[in-house]
Amino acid sequence: MARVGLLGASGETGSSILEALVEDAGFEIIALVRPASLSKPANVVLKDRGIELRALDLEGSQDSMAAALEGLDILISAIGPRDQLAQIPLVPAVKKAGVKRFVPCGFAPVMPVGVHRSRDQKEEVYNLVKRLHIPYTIIDIGWWYQFSLPKLPSCRIDYAVGPASQSIAGDGNAPSAMTDLRDVGKYVTRVIKDERTLNAMVFVYNELWTSNQVYDLLEKLSGEKIPRKYTSAKDYERQIAEADVTLKVKPEDFVARAQKVLAQYALSVGIRGENTPEFARYLGYLDGKKLYPDVKFFSFESYVQEVLGGKAKGVYEDLMPLMKNAIETDR
Repeated sequence: MARVGLLGASGETGSSILEALVEDAGFEIIALVRPASLSKPANVVLKDRGIELRALDLEGSQDSMAAALEGLDILISAIGPRDQLAQIPLVPAVKKAGVKRFVPCGFAPVMPVGVHRSRDQKEEVYNLVKRLHIPYTIIDIGWWYQFSLPKLPSCRIDYAVGPASQSIAGDGNAPSAMTDLRDVGKYVTRVIKDERTLNAMVFVYNELWTSNQVYDLLEKLSGEKIPRKYTSAKDYERQIAEADVTLKVKPEDFVARAQKVLAQYALSVGIRGENTPEFARYLGYLDGKKLYPDVKFFSFESYVQEVLGGKAKGVYEDLMPLMKNAIETDR
């Protein structure tokens, strides 16, 4: 039985991965948590479920981190979106511990280097992994269903609308690969057991949708007419420039960083149409649809029906109040 370490087990992506690992029953799971977080309620729940907890201090010594990783066959990082570079000191410890497969934090839309702040930080980690010749797998999953819906005029789905733009990028006809957050773990468990994916990038996703199709479906199922505002590449570039002015003075300004990140996503996914299986193949990804055609996933339409029925779950609920000002910039 493979011993799998999971960093970020209580986060949005990490929770999906954890549940799939448990359901698979083919792994020994070790949740890696900050020493100060061992007694937090979310981690106590994990321990009560029989999941081993190990303290991992990403600011500690290489020896202490390697000790925490000792005996792991696979390490999966589902670290938070603002903490990508915290993986940098972890990578040499992964090498020292002899982990047989490292899955650094990807789980994002497909895009090239140099077009998105978060992606570029991830690439710093990937490049270090490769410089140290560590066995790896990079997994990207497209855009979450949970980030895809606009607000309805009635406000009745506000509880489940994530930090998504309330305008449509470009003409709204660029297809984008999307995945239900709950399905991410299903794909991950398949990928990490597959020798074909060792030292490779893998793109897994559920369905392809354009923004206009998303609006059309939501209008059909809700019976409400949703105002459509289309935003040009020039407007997104302006938003990025404005955010950069603020970040030059206040590098940790959350609203400015969010404004830049969202605009960069809009340019990549909605304007240039990079989040597709075709572009993924161009960049060298293996195609998850060809590798795992039998995976049963949630359809996008079923997700929308869940949301309208009040049965869905919101994501990043603690960050949403902070995201509001950034989201407002493109309305």
